[in-house]
Amino acid sequence: MAAPAASQDKVTAPYGSWKSPITADIVSGADKRLGGTAVDGDGRLIWLETRPTESGRGVLVKESETAGGEPIDITPKEFSVRTVAQEYGGGDFKISGHTLLFSNYTDQRLYKQSISSGDPSPVPITPDYGEQAVRYADGIFDSRFDRYVTVREDSRESSLNPSTTIVAIDLSDNNIQEPKVLVGGSDFYAFPRMDSKGERIAWIEWSHPNMPWDKAELWVGYISENGDICKRICVAGCDPTLLESPTEPKWSSRGELFFITDRKSGFWNLYRWIESSNEVVAVYALDAEFSRPLWVFGISSYEFLQSGGQKELIVCSYRQNGRSYLGILDVVNSLLSALDIPFTDINNISSGIDCFYIEGASAVHPLSLAKVTLDDHKSEAVGFKIIWSSSADISEYKSYFSLPELIEFPTEVPGQNAYAYFYPPSNPIYQASQDEKPPLLLESHGGPTDEAHQSLNLSIQYWTSRGWAFVDVNYGGSTGYGREFRERLLGRWGIVDVNDCCSCAKFLVDSGKVDGKRLCATGGSAGGFTTLAALAFKEIFKAGASLYGIADLSMLRAGMPKFESHYIDNLVGSESAYFERSPINFVDKFSCPIILFQGLEDKVVPPEQARKIYLALKKKGLPVALVQYEGEQHGFRKAENIKFTLEQQMVFFARVVGHFEVADQITPIKIDNFD
Repeated sequence: MAAPAASQDKVTAPYGSWKSPITADIVSGADKRLGGTAVDGDGRLIWLETRPTESGRGVLVKESETAGGEPIDITPKEFSVRTVAQEYGGGDFKISGHTLLFSNYTDQRLYKQSISSGDPSPVPITPDYGEQAVRYADGIFDSRFDRYVTVREDSRESSLNPSTTIVAIDLSDNNIQEPKVLVGGSDFYAFPRMDSKGERIAWIEWSHPNMPWDKAELWVGYISENGDICKRICVAGCDPTLLESPTEPKWSSRGELFFITDRKSGFWNLYRWIESSNEVVAVYALDAEFSRPLWVFGISSYEFLQSGGQKELIVCSYRQNGRSYLGILDVVNSLLSALDIPFTDINNISSGIDCFYIEGASAVHPLSLAKVTLDDHKSEAVGFKIIWSSSADISEYKSYFSLPELIEFPTEVPGQNAYAYFYPPSNPIYQASQDEKPPLLLESHGGPTDEAHQSLNLSIQYWTSRGWAFVDVNYGGSTGYGREFRERLLGRWGIVDVNDCCSCAKFLVDSGKVDGKRLCATGGSAGGFTTLAALAFKEIFKAGASLYGIADLSMLRAGMPKFESHYIDNLVGSESAYFERSPINFVDKFSCPIILFQGLEDKVVPPEQARKIYLALKKKGLPVALVQYEGEQHGFRKAENIKFTLEQQMVFFARVVGHFEVADQITPIKIDNFD
């Protein structure tokens, strides 16, 4: 491929040395996250945002009563809204009218708060068991019995094997009582959902050794006059001839149960339950994913639209060929119409009054919340307004943005391809000489049952605006491409992902897009494992960074929380594979510099793993550095640590493989066996 022609107006400087206004401070401050949305009794939107500048505190925010007014924090400063159920949380709060229930991070108790009265002080509604022993997530109000029905994870008897149940919490008076167990017996529960009359409850359950996306069951229980479940029926997942993982059950206003499952086709599609005959019928069939893996509670990929007449309409998001779409599904006529909106990546949907709200992003929009209004026929979007953005003040950097190119590349398995988003270097002021190709940073996503998205990510733009090429890989095993693609990783984690990342890097080198002598790799959690395994067992990359990554699969398995305790067995397979694929056992095969970042309160990947590989590489004489953060868990939430991690990766790669000076004033940490 020919190099692009040089521009006379640009400054010529080596790739990687360019100046950029997208600083690490801007990136870390823009790393606000969304934890869900809801609409209160006045029709005003409430959302949960996680703020790095407040050490990752979760704050519920209400949109202003006046157009253009400032949103209002409704979480008092001494509270942080966040559940740690199943470690990853989600489903942290619920609103009914003007009553808010939420999980408080420090004690994991549920609190009740009025969001309209003069006294907004939250009061606890669950017992104080001490030390986050009992956690709640993903609840629903039950007006028939004036109670709150929610998933409870109870580790009072065993922290390694907590019991999970669906419980009811009485809201009728201020006396704190022990919650009443409604459903128990399986290892895991999610999505307790009541019909509007409080007569039926639907839920999802699954048990070891499955993850919820491997095999799950959808049940419906009938509620007696005293509030107990008197009869139950399995709707989906109990037929031994059908492998499926139902998810996201919801009752329509007409009392019909809808849900998403991947039976037969391997793609998560919408279905409806015919109660009278206990049959399941497809609402619409498409080789696309209408949901995503249940890593966190409270996913909402579709909502019912208010519509007059005989029409029954659902607004839904679906993912196909690497991008998301928003559609209106006519249930009666089985017609799906895509809406024209700016987002190409969509997470959750919540319904409002004559509108709905979506969490989404695109190549030029960071994670945002948008209000969508439809025409009278409910077939076109006539209004699209961004209400909240994780990085509000970024339009001034637009000329620096690198737009992703979806690439499909051949893997080592003949006939099998994988996918990635490639971001070329981009800066309106700088260019490199025509005989130079850019260094590449390849990222392998975490999970590993997850995916890379083409949404605007300032941490990627941090690299590309300084003259790096960046590629975000969806290796075999990633989500978004159906069950068959997802299951490529079963029994082959540490092989398929590693091979696909190496194949992607080679594909970009062979295409003439990047410098084959300056290939670097990075990844967090499971992506850190893929990075370390690629550095140990392949000779493609010249340096790497592992963020809370896995070095020892056996150690990981021994300390895994209950939710993932069998996940690793499914991905790794045999006992011998645990040893053979763990980078820590093959430090003699490492041959390039590595930098490690680790939170000291990480319960998913214990800090001992990072220390173990650091000491082994230091002893071997390889350039290595270890950064440990007090107070950080699995994934960094504090702005100062997000900033430090980004800057130190940049200067580390520049020093050990880059052959350039970074433009930023960064004090590098000491690299053992190098400085």
